[in-house]
Amino acid sequence: MGKDLKGKELGPGVMQRKDGKYSARYTGADGKRHEKYFDKVSEAKKYVALGKLNNDEDVDGRVETLTVDQWYRYWMRTFKSSLAPNTQRNYRDRYERDIKPRIGKMKITDVKAMHCQQIINAMDGRYATSTIYQTYICMGSMLKSAMMNDIIPNQPLNGVVMPKVKKRGVIHFLTIDEQNRFVEAAKKTRNAPQFLLVLQTGLRTGELIGLTWDCVDFDKRTITVEKQMEFRYGQKQWRAAPPKTMSGFRTIPLTDEAYDILRSVYEKRPFRKESPLLEQELEYIDPCSGRTRRFRMKDLVFINFRTGEPTKNSSYDTNLYKICESAGIKPFCMHALRHTFATRCIERGVKPKALQKILGHSNLSTTMDTYVHVTDESLEEAMEIFSKNSTPI
Repeated sequence: MGKDLKGKELGPGVMQRKDGKYSARYTGADGKRHEKYFDKVSEAKKYVALGKLNNDEDVDGRVETLTVDQWYRYWMRTFKSSLAPNTQRNYRDRYERDIKPRIGKMKITDVKAMHCQQIINAMDGRYATSTIYQTYICMGSMLKSAMMNDIIPNQPLNGVVMPKVKKRGVIHFLTIDEQNRFVEAAKKTRNAPQFLLVLQTGLRTGELIGLTWDCVDFDKRTITVEKQMEFRYGQKQWRAAPPKTMSGFRTIPLTDEAYDILRSVYEKRPFRKESPLLEQELEYIDPCSGRTRRFRMKDLVFINFRTGEPTKNSSYDTNLYKICESAGIKPFCMHALRHTFATRCIERGVKPKALQKILGHSNLSTTMDTYVHVTDESLEEAMEIFSKNSTPI
């Protein structure tokens, strides 16, 4: 790590000489050292960055005309290779669908704020706000990395105006009456333990599917969330991944009902049907340690009673629709059970900060804005409490 004459670090390969000029060095693909001198530190850093890029097979011989496409591929391989598979897929989807068609062939040094704004404007009205922000994050991270590596002089996204956040639609959760009717109807199905456990813990569907017995502690009466699973239809295979965020790693205390559900499933384990698929071992990167974690699918808590394999997300939703029809309530998907759990928690006085930890949210605002709903019954109850404790005017 080189320094300037005042002792400030300048980054790998760059240092300031006594005559004030900046020396820039890098080792080429041929193993030889390349060195040049510059009057400006920015020019020296750019020389080193471009030299390293020139070693990459994707941009070899085309450094001076580096396109956004070429930088994107280099950026994904070099800086994003350790991301969870789902996150990498999101970056690829957003780049291929929205960014590449407009600026992929441009030289990265020619990209301005107006080009980025055109991408955002073209998405507004056609995509959900969250999807637009995913594109913004992908584009911003990619261009910021180019700026930090002295490929471009500034961040074009600094001049981009994002569309106004649209009002969030009504999130479906069950009233107490609907929940009671649902539970009675669900108890007649084979997936009842899964549905009832989500109502007691607020697990995401992927976390429920990926729950293994080593994460269930009957003595401490807790479950630990450290991974999730999903079936990738395109590849026709199961994939494991860490939780969505670092806050997703959490330990959830079990209610009496949740404990009884898991204990009952555990006791029936020797009699369940198991497919040869369960002998397969899945792996994922633990972002906390950077190590590869592995587990056998045979250790999964829940599997399909008919196939002996893990139950796909879509199968749970299909089962839910049938239960709703039987219970005479409006159809909903698995995530509504998580919403319902959070709503019941707030209604029963659980503090928002504690609920944030249980749900695995990074920010308290996410918990409050997304999952906390105030029902008419709770409003009336709140006013009754206020009236009983208020001083007459």
